[in-house]
Amino acid sequence: MENFEAYKLLQGIDSPSDLRALSAEQLPQLAAEIREYLSYRVRENGGHLASNLGVVELTLAIHRVFETPTDHVIFDVGHQSYVHKLLTGRKERFDTLRKPGGLSGFTKRQESVHDAFGAGHSSTAVSAAIGLAQAQALSGNEAFTVAVVGDGALTGGLAYEGLNNCRPDLRLVIIINENEMSISPNTGHLCEHLSHIRSSKKYLRAKAFTANALSRLPLVGKPLYRAMRALKRGVRHLFYRENLFEHMGVHYRGPIDGNDLTGLIASLEYAKQLKSSVILHVKTQKGRGDAAAEANPDLYHGVPPRGTTPCNETFSAAFGSALCRAASADARICAITAAMSHGTGLEPFRAQYPDRFFDVGIAEGHAVTFAAGLAAGDKRPVVALYSTFLQRAFDMLVHDAALQRLPVTLAIDRAGFNAADGPTHHGVFDVAMLSALPGVAIYAPVTLKGVQAALDAALQHGGVSALRYPSGGENARLLAAFYPDGVSDTTPGVRVYDSGVAPCLTVITHGRIAARALHAADTLAKEGIYVRILLCEYLAPYEVLAREVAPLLVGAALFYEEELRAGGFGENLRAALLRGGLLGTRDTHVLGAEDPFACRCEAQDVWQAAGVDAASLTASVRALMTKSKKENIEL
Repeated sequence: MENFEAYKLLQGIDSPSDLRALSAEQLPQLAAEIREYLSYRVRENGGHLASNLGVVELTLAIHRVFETPTDHVIFDVGHQSYVHKLLTGRKERFDTLRKPGGLSGFTKRQESVHDAFGAGHSSTAVSAAIGLAQAQALSGNEAFTVAVVGDGALTGGLAYEGLNNCRPDLRLVIIINENEMSISPNTGHLCEHLSHIRSSKKYLRAKAFTANALSRLPLVGKPLYRAMRALKRGVRHLFYRENLFEHMGVHYRGPIDGNDLTGLIASLEYAKQLKSSVILHVKTQKGRGDAAAEANPDLYHGVPPRGTTPCNETFSAAFGSALCRAASADARICAITAAMSHGTGLEPFRAQYPDRFFDVGIAEGHAVTFAAGLAAGDKRPVVALYSTFLQRAFDMLVHDAALQRLPVTLAIDRAGFNAADGPTHHGVFDVAMLSALPGVAIYAPVTLKGVQAALDAALQHGGVSALRYPSGGENARLLAAFYPDGVSDTTPGVRVYDSGVAPCLTVITHGRIAARALHAADTLAKEGIYVRILLCEYLAPYEVLAREVAPLLVGAALFYEEELRAGGFGENLRAALLRGGLLGTRDTHVLGAEDPFACRCEAQDVWQAAGVDAASLTASVRALMTKSKKENIEL
């Protein structure tokens, strides 16, 4: 349990009511203590630092004015909710953030009644908040719903679909938190629009000072301020067009200094008094109070746990280098990312080929259809996305790319389980999604050189293709077992490892989980059970893979993966082997994630929670061996 003795005010905050009991003069000190604590704890555990440092005052103001859980607060993405967690009864467990069995790095309904809606992806808060506010209206409740939406989220179309459906008579407050960053710096015309309608810090300070000064004047102060505000609005509408949000029929107020507690509280009180849908445009400083995070907010968006040894040679970097080499030989190659140029290794490509690099913002669906348009224009687009975010573009993959047989290549980063970020960021659905597409090619390199070979093969494919790889770098055990003679740039194929002479069962797998298969093989070998492990460097077309795998099978066949079992690699390859009459009478079993949303407890890692760890594989092999022996005896 965390010790908060060094934080005089924060140690006494166990619920939002404790915050509301403080005097206005105490709030700046509380904000400073929260910043100091976050800077320490997030660096220890890893997590999202800069975004949370920026919303300290905003979160304090929200909980000062609104009363959760009666009122509802929704944070877009949810990674900017650390201050919210500290204020809503989770302070004592905050040292467990992102640890097994600990607090989630995002909002999570199962974690607290104060988390009205869970989120790990961007641009969902507006739609969710409108739905929640509408539910309150239908039930006759007078509760307020508050959505905190980062300006990066406004590069995603879902936010505008929500705004287009927003009724003006809801008790809804949408706070646009503008900090000019999503993960990579925001790009696009919508970002420029916010820049036009925001004001300088000097203006914001003058505006706040005027409001505070006039409000203190007895009798005439508040009427005078209201008259001045009405006059200013009238002049603005006379000489300037309304902004985008007002055109959508939603009352707009801003910009507001998002790090000025007094002004924020006044603005939220004003929005509450309206009792109708309103947008508050606030401007915060990402990384505020931490010199390093202020200077480099993109680098401090997410920080690793203290003591983590950085991996110098990652799959992401290898992909970026491979794409640059391919682009130097083929001027048709273009790179597309969705606000993740750093995370996907595309910064070198951006620097070398700026006219062929496109950051479309947090708009994965647009990224894929945009790529399809480029492909229709005889370009060779490569879309680099995290696996978890590819889910948002499935319709576009089906309708715009696969249906038209367009050569769109996907670079799927962070494939497989992602332990720290939890279920919202597990890359476990892409194989099942892509396997459903006719004509798709899927590659799964496990070496850095293999990334280049997979990319070259993908770019030669005539339709949708994908290469998927995990975070981090190569696994030494995989290299030693499957590449004893070194890694070459040969065409992706099937690698073979036997744990002993005369193996009696075959494990067919792909990706980094093959290292767990090797660990299971070591355990089984001590029992006199030797297995053959087939490491597939490509998955689809499954009919092609089936013909390559079939001659290598010995004994029963166990398909092993860390992705969703239903519709995934194992089921598809087994079906292809059956269709080709290549399995004979051998027993088969598919071991994959039955529940990829499973939450690990303190004593588990995520593979154990999902039932696909080495021990689970060992047990499955034993069971399959027992079943095969019993059937042979009966025969």
